[in-house]
Amino acid sequence: MRLIFLGPPGAGKGTQAKRLTEKYGIPQLSTGDMLRAAVKAETDVGKRAKAVMDAGGLVSDDIVNQIVSDRIQEADCVKGFILDGYPRTVPQAKALADNLKSLGLQLDAVIELKVDEDALVRRIESRVAETLAAGGTVRSDDNPEAFRKRLSEYREKTAPLSQHYAGTGELVTVDGMADVDAVTASIENVLEKASA
Repeated sequence: MRLIFLGPPGAGKGTQAKRLTEKYGIPQLSTGDMLRAAVKAETDVGKRAKAVMDAGGLVSDDIVNQIVSDRIQEADCVKGFILDGYPRTVPQAKALADNLKSLGLQLDAVIELKVDEDALVRRIESRVAETLAAGGTVRSDDNPEAFRKRLSEYREKTAPLSQHYAGTGELVTVDGMADVDAVTASIENVLEKASA
């Protein structure tokens, strides 16, 4: 089972991915984790990535695509994987499709969690208020202004992926505003249809 999760920050991708990894025994692959692992393992592509990051640059699509390609060929991905945070752009999506094709693999589904962005901002506001009321500390990026900025960035850069995958016929949308268990049930329904 090979999946991509799409959706803005706070849509619940991490929660749903965790449930699927536990149920199906497949890894959730985050770009940041894969990048750090490649650098730590000092693979060829990891060394290239480290040089770019040490110079304060952004890691190129070529490097990211190679890191993902290497990672999905590891033993724990034989039964499948969930990609979270990759692809971020249409060129990355096309590179992934070419990569999977060269390995004789294909995606089972691209699942987008559709959410009401205003409701997400209200969730953040109430979470901040609850944390402060309980005497807790609020993370610097856990505030409505920073969150709105992340949503805007998501819309600009990543939302075109929805159109791309709709065009390839792989996109399935799920109501991310539903109860967590209902979202899980909807996702599992999509996966059953994909494997049928």
